[in-house]
Amino acid sequence: MSKIITSVKIRSDGSVVEMLDDGREGAFQDTPMRFMTEDEIVTAAASDPDASPMTAEQLKKAKRIPRVKTLRRALGLTQEEFSRHYHIPVGTLKDWELGRAEPDQPASAYLFVIASDPEGVARTISCRFRSVEV
Repeated sequence: MSKIITSVKIRSDGSVVEMLDDGREGAFQDTPMRFMTEDEIVTAAASDPDASPMTAEQLKKAKRIPRVKTLRRALGLTQEEFSRHYHIPVGTLKDWELGRAEPDQPASAYLFVIASDPEGVARTISCRFRSVEV
């Protein structure tokens, strides 16, 4: 069996495009690579021991990944970059990510706004702090 490697990119609008060898974007096929009916998908998922739902006990023991870490990684930023872009002390960010502390309600709201419009928040914060320093 030969393997075909296809590089794809998800655009900010949610569309998927194929990355061609010359760096250009091409249309990505809309049809699934391996067609399965909904019933076949459900049957395959049910027969996979790794896909079974977690029990209440397993959920209690599961390691939680703090959402701030997921958000930061989704934005492709290091802790230092995230801290600088959004004016959150890097020590606070590390504490949140390690689970030593949790964001309070205003910080949670701020993180929600960052997740909703990261570029807009960075732009607004940047303008605000520039005007204060002048």
